[in-house]
Amino acid sequence: MRGSPTGMIHLDTNYLIGLLVKGSPQALHVDAWLAAGQSLAATSLAAGAVAWTEFLNGPVSPLEVSRTEAVLQSRIVPFGRPEAVLAAELFNKTGRRRGSRFDCLIAATATLAQAEIATVNQSDFNLFTPHGLKLAFPPLPPPPPTSRS
Repeated sequence: MRGSPTGMIHLDTNYLIGLLVKGSPQALHVDAWLAAGQSLAATSLAAGAVAWTEFLNGPVSPLEVSRTEAVLQSRIVPFGRPEAVLAAELFNKTGRRRGSRFDCLIAATATLAQAEIATVNQSDFNLFTPHGLKLAFPPLPPPPPTSRS
C-alpha cells in the first residue's frame, strides 16, 4: 500500500483464490499488508462484488468461502450505476478489448472506492492507471538487522 488515500486494497479474483493456498505469493502479500496495516492502523482489505462473484464461481468449498470472507471482514463492495458508467468508459478508452470486460468492472469498482487493486495480472490492469486506478504493491520487507561488531 503506497498511495491509497483510504488505506483500502481491493483483491482481484486471483488474489482471493491465492489466499486459499498456504504460502502462495498472494497469501504472503496479504499477510504483509495486514502486518503493515497493524503498524499503521490503516490497511483494509476488500473485494468488489464482481471479483467476489468470480471467486464464488469456484470451485470453492463453504469453508474456503468463509475463511476468505473472514480475511475481508465481509467487505464486499457493491457494483452499481456509477461503477457501470465508469466500467463502460474504461472499456471504450482502453481499446474495447474483448476479454477485458470483467477487468473493467473490477477496475471501476476499485477506482470509485479510491482503493488500490492487488492483482497477479498487473499488465492487464496497467491500462487503467491513466484513468485513476492505482495498483497495490506488496510492502517492502524490513531491512535485515545489522550486525554490530
